[in-house]
Amino acid sequence: MKILETESLSRIFGGVVAVNDVNFSVYQGMVNGLIGPNGAGKTTLFNQITGMDKPTRGKIMFDGKDITGLPAWKISRLGIARTFQNIRLYKELTVVENVMMGLHFKVGSDPFKGRMIQAVKSYIFAGRENRELYAKAMEWLRFFDMEDLGQEFARNLPYGRQRELEIARALAAEPKLLFLDEPAAGLNPAETEHLMAIVEKIKKLGITVVLIEHDMKLVMNICDNITVLSFGQKIAEGSPEEIRNNPLVIEAYLGREDEE
Repeated sequence: MKILETESLSRIFGGVVAVNDVNFSVYQGMVNGLIGPNGAGKTTLFNQITGMDKPTRGKIMFDGKDITGLPAWKISRLGIARTFQNIRLYKELTVVENVMMGLHFKVGSDPFKGRMIQAVKSYIFAGRENRELYAKAMEWLRFFDMEDLGQEFARNLPYGRQRELEIARALAAEPKLLFLDEPAAGLNPAETEHLMAIVEKIKKLGITVVLIEHDMKLVMNICDNITVLSFGQKIAEGSPEEIRNNPLVIEAYLGREDEE
């Protein structure tokens, strides 16, 4: 079943068509891959879906709702979380405090609670609320085998652990759908293997995953369905085996030899 789909989604910057009439589907409970050469429009598509940018035309449907053009914070509250190509941690906060920041996206999200009531409750129960957030944050750190690093400053973590911490912070918002933008970028082979295991654990939680990635070994090993973009257009969709043998995909990555 599709949890998200776009209809003829396009993004034009001046005279540059970054995304061109893309129909992109995300299947619930699966790890969905979005691949393509550099400049194919992958991150631009992510940005439109997650509210970091607005499409020029087209529609985005998530969990039966039209979310086209909504701001990022509203989309987050509906159940979509993401990471970024460049790590965006709060480097001067501790590891556990970074995860607690993700939890704050869930606090006060009930639309039936008035702002004044919520403000008063936050004041009265601040201590208890903070303890609960801390406990939940530590649960997520245990999920990543990082509980011993909770009091370490985020800036002091090895690069691979910083990547994992960013994923932990996104998961703390309890999303239905998690977007990972090049999560293996800069990782060594051992760190990449660990990341693959983490994505499998996330899938077992029932969270749908979409990832942009250039590491084809990772993509082919963990993705259930893969969509391929080239020059802003969707050129293929299917299982890893179908994508691996698709001539249009091979041409997009390797190029075509000109005939004499």
